[in-house]
Amino acid sequence: MIVQKFNSFVLQKVKKSNLVCLFSLILISSVISGKIEANVGVFRPFVEVEETVNRYEPANNGAWPLWCWGSTCIVRTGQKVFASGIETVSEFKPLNNCRWMLFQRDASGWEQVYVDPTGRTREPCPLAAFPEGQLFMSVNPTLLKDPNASSGPARPEILEFAAADPKAGFNVIQPKWKGVPEFTEYSYRSFAADGPGRELILFQNVGYTHAEWTVRDSKGQWVNKGELKWPWGAEYDEPQPIRVCYPNVAIKNRAVHFCGVSDILEPYGKWRKFKRELTGNEWDYDFRRLFYTWSRDITNGKFEDWIEIASRDKTCGGILPGDLWIGPDGTVHIVWTERAIDERLRDKFFPGAVQSHAINYATVRDGKIMTRRSLVLAEEGKSREIPKCPRFHVTPENRLFVLYYVDGTDSGGKLISENRVLELYPDGSNGQPVLVPLKHPMNSFFTATVRAGVMPSNTIDLFGISDDKLNLRYARILIKID
Repeated sequence: MIVQKFNSFVLQKVKKSNLVCLFSLILISSVISGKIEANVGVFRPFVEVEETVNRYEPANNGAWPLWCWGSTCIVRTGQKVFASGIETVSEFKPLNNCRWMLFQRDASGWEQVYVDPTGRTREPCPLAAFPEGQLFMSVNPTLLKDPNASSGPARPEILEFAAADPKAGFNVIQPKWKGVPEFTEYSYRSFAADGPGRELILFQNVGYTHAEWTVRDSKGQWVNKGELKWPWGAEYDEPQPIRVCYPNVAIKNRAVHFCGVSDILEPYGKWRKFKRELTGNEWDYDFRRLFYTWSRDITNGKFEDWIEIASRDKTCGGILPGDLWIGPDGTVHIVWTERAIDERLRDKFFPGAVQSHAINYATVRDGKIMTRRSLVLAEEGKSREIPKCPRFHVTPENRLFVLYYVDGTDSGGKLISENRVLELYPDGSNGQPVLVPLKHPMNSFFTATVRAGVMPSNTIDLFGISDDKLNLRYARILIKID
C-alpha cells in the first residue's frame, strides 16, 4: 500500500518537476520497493519520436498488418530503421489481395523505399537484419494466376536488401525445403535471425500437422531442413495434432527455441455446440495452451519433446504469446498474456470461476521450467487495469525489460490507456512499472527485437497501432540509465 501511494505521488510529480526531482523520486520509490541493487542504475523511459509511418486499408482477408505476431515487422541496423507494411490492392479479391511495402527511417524521417512490383500475398512480411547492414524480408507470394481465385499454392522467398541503399533493389533467395511442401497463403510463418552469428531460420506451417523449417548459415548455405511435428492432443474428444501458431522463435549459436499457442478448432464437443449456438459460426479456435520446444543444434535436425508452459484448457480461457529471450547463461525467458475464462461459458460450464487477466513469465533451462509467475495481474473484483501485449527489450548490458499496454479503468473509475515498462532482475524479482509517456499509446505493437538479428540497445523501436486505428505508428524510446 505504501509503495502504491508513493508511485501515484511520483506520477503526479513527474508532470511538474524538473529532471533532478524526477531522478530523486524514482530512486526513492525504488528503494522503498526494495527492487534496486547497489550496482544497478535507475532507468527512465524518454520518448524521443512519435509519428505515423503509413495508413492501411483493411484487406478483409483474415489477416492484418500485425498478423505475423510472433515475428516482427520493424528492425534497426545502425542509425537506420526499417518497417514493412501491406498495401491492399483493390482490383484483386481476397485472399491474395495485398502486396508488401518497405519503409525506411533515417534522420529526415520516414520514406517508402520499395513496394512489391509484381506479386500478391495475404499476410504481412516479417523482417530480419544483420549488423553489417544486410536487410531481409520473408515473403510468401501466391502462385495463382486467376485474379478471381481466392486460395491456392504459394512460394516462400526471402528478399535481401542493402540497408545502405534499399532502393537499389533486392536479391531473391529461394529457401531449400525437405521435399516439396504444399505451401499456401495461410503461412503462419516465423522468421528469426542470429545477428552476431549471421544465420537465418524460417518456419512455415503446412496444414494442421507440422511446420516445415530451413536454416541458412553465415556463408549463405541452407545447412539443414526438416519438419517440426505438432504436439499430440490425446485428451481431446477426438485425439489430434495440436497446431501451434504465432510462435516466438529465436536462434542463437545454432540453438533454436520455439514457443507458440494452440490454434485448433474447438476440440470439445459440448463447448463447440454451445458457442455455435451463440455465434452462428461453425468454427471457433481455442488459443488456450502454450507449448515450447527447442533444438540444441539445429544443424543436426533434432527437436526435444514438447513441454506445456501454461494452459487455460479447463475453463476455456485464452493465451497469447508475447516474447522470448535467450539469456547469456542459456536460460530462456518467456512472457505471455493469459485470460482465465471465456465468460460466455461461465454460467453453464464453470459457475463460480473467477476471471483474471495477467502477463505471466517463465524461465526454462535445458527443457525444464525453472520459474513461472505473474508479473502483472488484474483479478475480477480487484484491479480493472487489463495488461496486454508484453514485449522484451534487452540493453547491451543484458538488462531485461518488459514493455506492455494497459487499458480499462483505474481505482477511481477513470478510463486508462497507456504503455508501461518494468525491469526483470537477475535474481528473478522485478521492479515497479513505469509509465511510458506516449501521446498515442500503442495497444498492439512489434519491437526491433534481438530475435530478428537486431543488436541490443538502449533504444526501443516500436511499430504498431494506437487510438487512431488504421494508422501504423512508430515510436522511439530511449531507456536512460542514471
